[in-house]
Amino acid sequence: MNHAEPFRGARAGTAVSCTLLIFALGIGVTACGSDDHPLATEPYDAADQIAFNGPVGDGKKADPDKPLEITAEDDDGRITDVTALDATGRYVAGELSADGTRWHSTSPLAANAHYTVRVSTEDEDGAPGRKTLTFDTGKPVTKKRLNVTFGPKAGEYGVGQPITAKLSKPVKDSAQRAVIERALKVDSIPAAQGAWHWVDDKELHYRPKEYWPAHAVLQVRSNLEGIKISDGLWGGKAKPLKLTTGDRVIAVTDASSHSMTVYKNDQVIKEIPVTTGKPGFDTRNGVKVVLGKEYFVRMRSATVGISEGSSESYDLPVYYATRVTWSGEYVHAAPWSVGSQGYANVSHGCTGMSTANAEWFFNAVREGDVVQVVNSNGNTMETFGNGFGDWNLDWEKWRVGSALVAGNTAEGPDSEETARLRPQSV
Repeated sequence: MNHAEPFRGARAGTAVSCTLLIFALGIGVTACGSDDHPLATEPYDAADQIAFNGPVGDGKKADPDKPLEITAEDDDGRITDVTALDATGRYVAGELSADGTRWHSTSPLAANAHYTVRVSTEDEDGAPGRKTLTFDTGKPVTKKRLNVTFGPKAGEYGVGQPITAKLSKPVKDSAQRAVIERALKVDSIPAAQGAWHWVDDKELHYRPKEYWPAHAVLQVRSNLEGIKISDGLWGGKAKPLKLTTGDRVIAVTDASSHSMTVYKNDQVIKEIPVTTGKPGFDTRNGVKVVLGKEYFVRMRSATVGISEGSSESYDLPVYYATRVTWSGEYVHAAPWSVGSQGYANVSHGCTGMSTANAEWFFNAVREGDVVQVVNSNGNTMETFGNGFGDWNLDWEKWRVGSALVAGNTAEGPDSEETARLRPQSV
């Protein structure tokens, strides 16, 4: 829970056993009734025991820029717990002093929100008190809002699909990033440990430690609306997102053995002879994620800087093309290289296979499925900017990209928009 945990300090005389076993003297057994225990009594109204800095009187609203504070006014009593939440269910984090005399919020209040605060106390005899307070916060003076757009679009994806959050304004300050990150929530059923990673000043990605569970339900939402991020900037609205995952489909291409093995729920369902990039055009190593599928793509060597008339030039109609990078790396039909498939690497970077096998693969995978290349002489797939290479960072390095982890220096390379302009290869 985000609110402060109850203070559990020992108090003399609060709990005393009243059972007397005096068999030796022949007096017998005597026991106190449960009604004699202080905690068994009805909580008293603690209104006179506490004070808070919220507004008093009809029509008055609290300043969301100021922290909430509850103090114990009675020298013989103390605060034991405070729970504060708004009408949308967002809890306010807080700290309770060790002596129970003061509780204050440590997370910002939302603007234009209705809050309910439940305060628990006890008197010098340990008897419990309760008081419920309500108040509203005012609207922020500024009209600047930071909106969040989640991606991808709602639907079913493979277990390798990261979640994206794009901000309407850049945020560089680490403390401001932390406010934003705490408000972005991802719930998975079944549960999966995950974390946000700042790609750049305007984009975050979320992924679990391992791939998502198969047939999971992912709920993504933002609690940022009305929350102060900085002077002059407040959280805006964000449309929640629901995703599901399908079967666990992972295709592993071994460039040295010129073969692809396709796994479904950890069982091999097909082995395919392939050809990958030849020297100078080596296929990227590492984990990639299916970005989309195109039945027909025209691939031309001029887009990768190969001039017409060169022995390496090409202009080919390509079918059953499954895209894995924005720069033009695909898994696709390559009928012109069937004789080399399973024996040699002759492509310009793509993974080629027969038309029949490419059609099968095209129909077997969906966006978010994992395509991994091993034993190639190519560089490792870019982490960001050229698709989803998120999985090529180990978990500890991924977590360093979170604003909630000390020493965060996460920086992202090229933007996705820049990478989309890159050429295609075959």
